[in-house]
This record gives sequence, C-alpha cells and structure tokens, in this order.
Amino acid sequence: MKTLCLVAATAIALATSFSTQARDTTHFLPIEKALGAAQASGKIDGGVKFFFADQAHPGVAKDFGTFTTNKKTNAFGKSDATACDWAMQSALIELFNRAVKEGADAVVGIESYYKKNVYSDAEKYECHAGAMVAGVALRGKVVKLK
Repeated sequence: MKTLCLVAATAIALATSFSTQARDTTHFLPIEKALGAAQASGKIDGGVKFFFADQAHPGVAKDFGTFTTNKKTNAFGKSDATACDWAMQSALIELFNRAVKEGADAVVGIESYYKKNVYSDAEKYECHAGAMVAGVALRGKVVKLK
C-alpha cells in the first residue's frame, strides 16, 4: 500500500512539473528599459540608432538588408520581466553588432518576430517566457542614414 501511494505521489509530481515547464506566457514589455540597460552596460553605444515599428527616421542612404535575431535566456529563478529584459538586451546587442559589421549607423523598422509572427510597436516588444527559458526575436532593416 505504501508503495502504491509513493508511486501515485511521484506520478502527480512529475505531471505537475512537466506542465509547469511547458508554460509559454506572452508578455509585451517596454523597449526603453531593456535598451537603457544595454546602453548602460556599454554593449551598445550611440553609434547605431534604433528605430522601432514606424518611428520617424532620416532618409536611408544605403540598405544592407533585413536581419533577424532569436535570443533565449535562462529564466530559472528569475521573474518573467527580468528574464525577458535579458533576452531583449541580447537581441538588441546582436542587431547592434550586425549594424557595426555592415558599416551601418541605424536599424529601422524593428519589430518583434517571435515564431515568425510580427508584433510591431514603437514602445513595447514581445517576449515569451516559460519556467526555464525566455525568448525574444526581433527583425529590423540595417541601414546607413542620410
């Protein structure tokens, strides 16, 4: 009888833990917080400007193409907002590094592109958080401005 109770308790615990790990919560969080943190860390600087969604920007002198990022971060033991900010910072750093590599000075039309679904907003980004991992995907056009 004790063995049966132990097996049942273990099965319930395992079933509960699997459903927790499969969590995929969508968040729409402020861009400025993650962008400010990436700038404060020194990982990105003012040499590359970021323009989200349909934000106005100077004319484009040269278009280097559209690039995507798909960054994940460990979410274990972190709040969803904290994990999402880390993933967003990583995505912004990747876009920054691509712009520098191409000789560009801006990334325009940046939008969330999680699982190839577009979410375009000038103030918020889309992040998906689970029990173990949080992820942000961005897409933007790398350009040289006039």
